[in-house]
Amino acid sequence: MEKWVVIVMVLVSWKIRESFCANSEVTYDGRSLIIDGQRKILFAGSIHYPRSTPQMWPNLIAKAKEGGVDVIQTYVFWNLHEPQPGKYDFSGRNDLVGFIKEVKAQGMYVCLRIGPFIESEWTYGGFPFWLHDIPGIVYRTDNEPFKFYMQNFTTKIVNMMKAEGLYASEGGPIILSQIENEYQNIERAFGEAGSPYVQWAAKMAVGLNTGVPWIMCKQTDAPDPVINTCNGMKCGETFTGPNSPNKPALWTENWTSFYQVYGGQPYLRSAEDLAFHVTLFIARNGSYVNYYMYHGGTNFGRTSSAYVITAYYDQAPLDEYGLLRQPKWGHLKQLHTAIKSCSTTLLQGVQRNFSLGQLQEGYVFEEEKGECVAFLINNDREKKVTVQFRNRSYELLPKSISILPDCQNVTFNTANVNTTSNKRIISPKQNFSSVDVWKQFQDVIPSFEDISLKSNSFLEQMNTTKDETDYLWYIHRFENNLSCSKPTLNVQSAAHVAHAFVNNTYIGGAHGNHDVKNFTLELPVTLHEGTNNLSILSVMVGLPDSGAFLERRFAGLISVQLHCSEKESLNLTNSLWGYKVGLLGEQLQAYKGQNSSGIEWSQLGNIEEQTLIWYKTAFDTPEGDDPVVLDLGSMGKGEAWVNGQSIGRYWILFHDSKGNPSQSLYHVPRSFLKDSGNVLVLVEEGGGNPLGISLDTVSVTDLNQNFSKLSFPSSS
Repeated sequence: MEKWVVIVMVLVSWKIRESFCANSEVTYDGRSLIIDGQRKILFAGSIHYPRSTPQMWPNLIAKAKEGGVDVIQTYVFWNLHEPQPGKYDFSGRNDLVGFIKEVKAQGMYVCLRIGPFIESEWTYGGFPFWLHDIPGIVYRTDNEPFKFYMQNFTTKIVNMMKAEGLYASEGGPIILSQIENEYQNIERAFGEAGSPYVQWAAKMAVGLNTGVPWIMCKQTDAPDPVINTCNGMKCGETFTGPNSPNKPALWTENWTSFYQVYGGQPYLRSAEDLAFHVTLFIARNGSYVNYYMYHGGTNFGRTSSAYVITAYYDQAPLDEYGLLRQPKWGHLKQLHTAIKSCSTTLLQGVQRNFSLGQLQEGYVFEEEKGECVAFLINNDREKKVTVQFRNRSYELLPKSISILPDCQNVTFNTANVNTTSNKRIISPKQNFSSVDVWKQFQDVIPSFEDISLKSNSFLEQMNTTKDETDYLWYIHRFENNLSCSKPTLNVQSAAHVAHAFVNNTYIGGAHGNHDVKNFTLELPVTLHEGTNNLSILSVMVGLPDSGAFLERRFAGLISVQLHCSEKESLNLTNSLWGYKVGLLGEQLQAYKGQNSSGIEWSQLGNIEEQTLIWYKTAFDTPEGDDPVVLDLGSMGKGEAWVNGQSIGRYWILFHDSKGNPSQSLYHVPRSFLKDSGNVLVLVEEGGGNPLGISLDTVSVTDLNQNFSKLSFPSSS
C-alpha cells in the first residue's frame, strides 16, 4: 500500500494545471513523461543560445522541428549571466528568455539544464571566476559558501522563468529542468561530503516549485522525486536504468560527434550508428532522447575551455553555421517519423524480449486490442542475416535494427540510409593580399621598472588575471654571472603556451596539449654581460571545465632556470618577478579598430619577423544569405574580432596528426556585419601572414544533384 501512496505523491508533486498552449500538467511514471495525461516519446536537440545569435535562433529551431525534434535542450551559462556578483546580463546572445520564447512560438518544448555547473567544454565549466575569491569556498560539495551562491543563481533563473510564464505549469514550454551535471563522475573525491550535497541540491531544486520534473544526469542515486538520466553514445547498452520503477528512462546526452581540441581531428559519428543506438534505447523502454549537440555552433570570444577549438560539434545534424549535415539530419528525421508512427503502442503495449540468433534479438510491444510493434536487432557488425519472425523471413543488415510498426512490415532500418549526402562548398568572396589594405600596431614588452605588481614567488595565472585575458607577463631582471656564453633557458609551465623574450628579442615559444597538463620550453639564449631582461608571456587557451576541486587548479609558470652544464646553472624561480596582466593592445582596446583610442596604426611591416602584432583591415559584406567565414589558414595563433565582436581564438599552427590545422574557417555571423566598412582586427602571437586571409561564404550541396543547393534557408 505504501508503494502506491509514494507513486501518487510523486505524480501529485509534479501536477501542473494547464496545457502547453494554455497550462500543462507534466507528470511521469515508470514508462514516460506524461503531458496533459498523454504519454510521450520525445526527441530533443541541444541548441545553446550563446553559441549562436538571436538572428539565427528561429531558423535553427525550425530546422530542428522539421527534423522531428520535439524539445530544445539548453544549458544556462552562469558566467555569462552574472559576470560580477549581483550584476546580471541577459542581453543579445545571452537572452535566455528570448530564446525560450522563440521555442514556444514554434510549438516546441524546452528542457532547461540550469546546473549551474555545466562543463560543456565551456570555460571554467560555466562558473563565473569571481566564485574563486569567495572565502572558504569549495565548489560542488557540502560547502556553505558554494551552496549559497549556487542556490542564489538557481533561484534567480527559476524566478525569471516564472515571471515570464515559461514553465509548462504557466502555459510555457519548459517541461524539464536539470540541477547539477554529471556529479557522480567526481563525487568520490569529496568523500562523505558528496552524498549530502546531492541530497541538498535535489531538495533545493524541488523546493523552488517549478511545477515540472527535475533531472540529474549521470547520478544513479538521484534522490526522489528527481529523475536520474543517462549521458553517452550507447545508453541503450550502458544505462543501468532509472533508480526507481516509478521513473522513466531518459537520455539527456546522445553525443552526435564529440568536441574537438587543437591538435585533434573531428570525431565522425555516422548516421547509422546514431540511429541504431537511439532505436535500441526506445526498444528497451526509453522514452526521451536528446541529441548533444543538434547544433553546436561557435565558441565566440574566450568562452571555450582549455584547448577546445572555436567551432563546437560541427559534425552535428546542423553544422556550426546551421546548415544541414546530410545524411545525419535526414536519416534521423526518418527514424523519428517511424518511431512516432507507432508511439501509442510503444507506450501502452506490453514489452517482450526474445532471441533471434546468437547475435540477434527482438523486442515486441503488444496491446490487448492486437496492435503490435517489433524491433528486430542484428548485433553482428560484419554480416547481414536472415531471421524468422512470426512465420516471415526478414533480412537484417549488419549492426542494424529494423522497425516493424505493425509487426509485419519494415518501415525503417537503421543501417539503410536513403538520405543523399551533401558537401560543404566554400565560395571565396574577397582576399586581403594587398599590403595597402592592412594597418598594424606593435604590442609592447613591458619593462621591469614600470611594473607595480611584483613577487618573490610565482603567482598563479588564473587568480592573477581573473580570466579577464589569456595573457600574463612574467618579467625578471638579473645579472649574468654564468661562465658560458650561450646558456639554455628551461621553463616549466602549467599554462598552455609560453613565449620567451630576452632583452626584448623573441627567442621562441612552446605549448602543451589537451591531454598533458605541463610542458617545457627549452631554448639556447645569448646574454649580455651584466644586466639582462627576461620576459615570458604565459598564455591560456581557455580555463579547465571539469574535475573535482576546480577552485584549486594551478596555471602559469612552475620554474625558470638557465643551464650552462650539469654543475653550473642559475635558478630564477624564487627571484623577484614582475607581472603585467594582459597585452597593451587589450588595454587600449585595439580590437575596436577605428574606435580604439591611444593607438597609432602604421603601415604593414616585415611580417616574417613580427610577434605580438595587431592587424587591421576593412571589408564589405558579401551579398546573399549564405553564412560568412574568414579563412585564417595563413595565420599562426591569436584572436579575431569583427566590428569589435570576437569571433573566437584561432590556432592554425597547432597541427593534427595529418599535418593540418584543427580549424581554419571562422564563422562571422551576419548579424555582426554592416553592409560595408566592416573592421577586422586580429592579434597575432607570431608566425601568421594576414595577406593570405580570405573572406568566404559557405553553402551545402547535394552530391547527386549536380551540387544544387538544398531548399532549406541558411542560418543567417
